Amino acid sequence: MATKIVTLSFMFLLALATSTEASKYQFQKLKETNMVFYMQDWETGANVTATPVAGIPHKRWLILRFGTIFATDDKLAVAIERNSSEVGRAHGIYVNSALDGFDLHLLMSFVFTNKEYNGSTLEIQGADRIFQKYREASVVSGTGLFRLACGYATLETFFLDIPYSNAIIRWNVTVFHY
Repeated sequence: MATKIVTLSFMFLLALATSTEASKYQFQKLKETNMVFYMQDWETGANVTATPVAGIPHKRWLILRFGTIFATDDKLAVAIERNSSEVGRAHGIYVNSALDGFDLHLLMSFVFTNKEYNGSTLEIQGADRIFQKYREASVVSGTGLFRLACGYATLETFFLDIPYSNAIIRWNVTVFHY
């Protein structure tokens, strides 16, 4: 009997603590933040930021080959130029997940380093049909200023060099957060 009382008391306290944490956001107004930046993805040349880490055995690992996985630490910049100011880094992976080779699946953390959002992150996930002019990916979470974030990002390729696997992608991000 004492064990049941202790267990029920613990469950009640756990439920109360969870409810209190969730209610912190209940009365806060949902904010919308819009950002535009350029992801500079370089697989070749000076300062490589993306590299293939796995693929189909005995075949060359290429961006347009099904099954190729890339690790990335891409610069997020305010402009297209390589020397433009950094707002953050895109850490993560992308996988060529389509048999025709034209679809990447993105799993990335945008880690902000600029003054305004320093230390905050956004978690990105979704399909990237790389030859479409515009495509969307999901913002599925965030930390810091973007805690409990959700939203979407529209991607547009500004520069694409297939033979060398280099690209600059414009990200237009809309995020809802508390």
